[in-house]
Order: sequence, then structure tokens, then C-alpha cells
Amino acid sequence: MFARVALLRQWLQRRWLYSCIGALTVGFIVVGQPQVGRATDWIQILIQGAQIVQLSNVSDAQEASLGAETNRAILSEKVKLSQNSVVNNYVNQIGQRLARTSARPNIKYTFQVVEDDSINAFATMGGFVYVNTGLVKAADNEAQLAGVIGHEIGHITGRHSLQHIKQAAITQGLTSLAGLDRDTIVQMGVQLALTLPNSRQDEYDADRRGLTNMIQTGYAPMAMPEFMKKLSRGNSAPEFLSSHPAVTERVANLQKMIPAAYKNRTDGLNASTYKQNLRGFF
Repeated sequence: MFARVALLRQWLQRRWLYSCIGALTVGFIVVGQPQVGRATDWIQILIQGAQIVQLSNVSDAQEASLGAETNRAILSEKVKLSQNSVVNNYVNQIGQRLARTSARPNIKYTFQVVEDDSINAFATMGGFVYVNTGLVKAADNEAQLAGVIGHEIGHITGRHSLQHIKQAAITQGLTSLAGLDRDTIVQMGVQLALTLPNSRQDEYDADRRGLTNMIQTGYAPMAMPEFMKKLSRGNSAPEFLSSHPAVTERVANLQKMIPAAYKNRTDGLNASTYKQNLRGFF
């Protein structure tokens, strides 16, 4: 996590400088207005003008709004969404099934398929999950795909993006009663989703949350560690595993967490059904 925060420092310093300049400009305009009487009046206007968000107390509605802005920025970063209705509907169906039994079923989740042959998936705050077409093709069955989607939902239920942004702000000494401006939070969210690896702690937490979600939804939980093992046996580890903690360690931890009563579950393991549900995609 500390390495992740360090990667954000230089970028955040530049971004914060521009935000401060903008905020000061608003302040000078306000001070020049003769109708503003008390200091608290122009301070409030200054905060509103800069669209400040308190990171220590972000509501679900605020997170959803920040997530929507981050999603728009991500899609403008040359991230191409698949136009295949079959795979889009199928991934959304699996995602919504998992979302209903997740630790945060009250927020709206958006599941999007990225047209990219690399084996990857990622998420950002506010319920936005992205799954590459390469990962859908790499999965042998629905339960394996559900394990990856459940893991990404785990990052959202754990509010990992917001925690990293807050930690980066603390490291830079930028936290205050006001917080950070929205544009800075959104740009940091994009960096976290597309560029920077998740911390070891967050990966283990998302694994735990995703596995619990799979069990509660009814999927065969063994599919989650089995898919990780399969992908790690390739010539090179896929992006979403290569930047994460050691696969062998994660697999061992997941296997230990699966209760004996659930190890023989078979829901979602039928390979032919998986191919049939995605007919026209493969």
C-alpha cells in the first residue's frame, strides 16, 4: 500500500497546486464583492466553488456520483467497450446476481465488458466493474468468471479506491476540514483503476469478500482458486495477477477459507453450459 501511495505523490502534488490556484482565484473574486459581509460567507462560497468533498465521510450517493465521473473519464482513456450484446448481458446477469448478496447490495452496480484480449478485470468506486473479453474467453465456466467479478465487487464493498485516495492525501498533508476537490478525486480514481496496482492487503481483502459473496450466491467457491491456478500456469501471468500478491499464497488462503460443506458445490461449473450461454461470442 505504501508503494501505491508513493506512486501517487508526485502526480498529486501537481494536481493539488492547480486546484489551489483555482480555489484562490475564486477567493479573490469573492473578496472583491461588496455584498459579502462575514468571513464564513466567502469561505463557504470558496468551498462550493472548488467542489470540495470530505473523504472521511463520503455517502453512498456521493460515492456513486464520483464513480460515475470516474467512469466517464476511464472510458475517455481509450478504453473500448464491447458491442456484443450476448457477452454484455451475460456478464451483467452474473454481476447483478452477485451484487444482490454482496456486502453493499443497496448501491447501483454497473458491469461493463471491455474489448481487450488481455486477461484482466478492474473496478472503481461507486459500483463500476470492468471485465475484459480476454478474461471471459479464458474462463472455463461461469463460476470461474463469477469468482473474478466477485473479487472486483469486493474492492467496491471494501471502498478500497476511496481509502487509497484518502491515504495519499494524508501522506501529502492535504487533508483538512474541507477535504479534496472532486476533479482531483476523479483523476486519482482513474489512475488507481488503470495504472496503479492494488495493495497486497486490499487484494487479500477482495479475495475474502469475493469468496464469501460466491458462497452466499450459490456458486461453487472452489472455482475461484482453481481459475487463479490455471492462469498462473501460463507462459506469463495475466495483468490482474502479475501485479498482485503471489498466486500460490492467494490460492492457499482461499482454499483454507472454503468451509468443508461447500467444497463439493457444482453450481456454475458446467463448461458446455458456459459455451452455450455465450454462443456467438466465442
